[in-house]
Amino acid sequence: MMSALRAPETLWRSLNLSTELLPRLRLSEQPDPAVNSSFRLGTAAQTSIGLSGLAAAEFHRLRTGIEQDVSVDARHAVLECKSEAYYSVEGESGEKFSLFDALAGVYRTKDNSYVRIHTNFPHHKQGILDILGCEPTRESIAEALLHWNAVEFETEAASRKMVATALRSFEEWDAHPQGQALATTPSVSLVKVGEAPKRPVQSRATRPLEGIRVLDLTRVLAGPVCGRTLAAHGADVLLVTSPKLPALPNLDMDTSRGKRTTQLDLTDPTDRETFSTLVEGADVFLQAYRPGGLAAKGFGVDEVAKRRPGIVYASLCAYGWEGPWKERRGFDSLVQTATGFNVAEAEAYAVYTGDTSAPRPLPPKPLPLQALDHVAGYMLAFGIQAALCKTITEGGSWEVRVSLAAVGRWIRSLGQLDPVVAFERGQPLPLRSMDDPEVSQYAIKVKQAQGSNEHSGLKSMTALAHAVKLSVTPVKEGEAPMRLNADAPEWLPRAV
Repeated sequence: MMSALRAPETLWRSLNLSTELLPRLRLSEQPDPAVNSSFRLGTAAQTSIGLSGLAAAEFHRLRTGIEQDVSVDARHAVLECKSEAYYSVEGESGEKFSLFDALAGVYRTKDNSYVRIHTNFPHHKQGILDILGCEPTRESIAEALLHWNAVEFETEAASRKMVATALRSFEEWDAHPQGQALATTPSVSLVKVGEAPKRPVQSRATRPLEGIRVLDLTRVLAGPVCGRTLAAHGADVLLVTSPKLPALPNLDMDTSRGKRTTQLDLTDPTDRETFSTLVEGADVFLQAYRPGGLAAKGFGVDEVAKRRPGIVYASLCAYGWEGPWKERRGFDSLVQTATGFNVAEAEAYAVYTGDTSAPRPLPPKPLPLQALDHVAGYMLAFGIQAALCKTITEGGSWEVRVSLAAVGRWIRSLGQLDPVVAFERGQPLPLRSMDDPEVSQYAIKVKQAQGSNEHSGLKSMTALAHAVKLSVTPVKEGEAPMRLNADAPEWLPRAV
């Protein structure tokens, strides 16, 4: 088990960064339980958010010589790791802001186990229904899955590029080939992938990432949270989505805050050429395609580093870059189920309630928030800014890698709380209402950005403020595009 204040220092040192600013990181000394979970989610949240802020401060110090304090409150950090639940848009009902599709979730299987399915995207939903040969109702799916063993269904779903995972304990995951492949994988890795001159120092920057251009090709939560974080520290983040792929507007509304948005179809020659031009002007290339997915399109790390020497290429995936599952699709809830978290949380809760004699396996108990997604997003932002620091101190092009499963392993390494402490003292998350007293104390108003593409009837939204506080360069709460094609596919002029 790692102490709350030791955790950030260990991660910071693992990337071989200057330790000069480490004493200026201020975190809650007793962050757990920050929420009703047996896992140390307060430590995980404040550490990842704090390190992303400290790395921004370090980059600013290298550019300007200015030092500053960075502070994070653990409870605010935990709430920010559920930010997709805490926002409202002027004139719109909050009823449609649901994280999961009605058919998604956990179902029993023939072998007295469980599987979790993910059906948020229409093609994933249809693919699961095609395998089961059933109607699109929870009752029909539940009946069909009673004819499948859990691992057999997981394997069949993966073979059809669908998303479902069998329930496993920590011990079962550790014995699994993919668990073994990840046994020594760090939560954030940095690798130099090409040569380039050292980045010129710009002493006129007024924000840590002012003048830094980020090409954001991510969707759902972890990658978009990373891009939102970089935008908050002053980067020009351009979110590029495809007009041919399904969107998740309820998530995009929150995670695109501070960004500009545009759409390009990489199968169209003209759009592809436009995208190539954007790559050549970028400082950071942020992507969450499966390993090898963008290389097949000519935009893998080696190709991008050749096109744009000095770039930071950041990659996010579900299960890592080694092992038999390296190409599998996955989301936070599925990775939790596959890697043991749902079993461990259920067992801890049973100890708390005294229900230790119930038949095993217990029904899976998810974490109270998408902790793997959010923590991975902040870890990725930490890694990107650490790599930007190295472009000043060492030069070169860099790749940053983060996977949900490796981040989960790090959260697990923090240890579990005594179940009574966790569930008796751990405060549940507030109701999904911006009028909740706790939520309202962190709420901010965000205006809709005009964008360069014509749009009328601009609105505003209420959202959670960023949990990280920088004493000299406060984060930009800014504006939100509130749509996916608000801007032309071009960079803003560099401020510095």
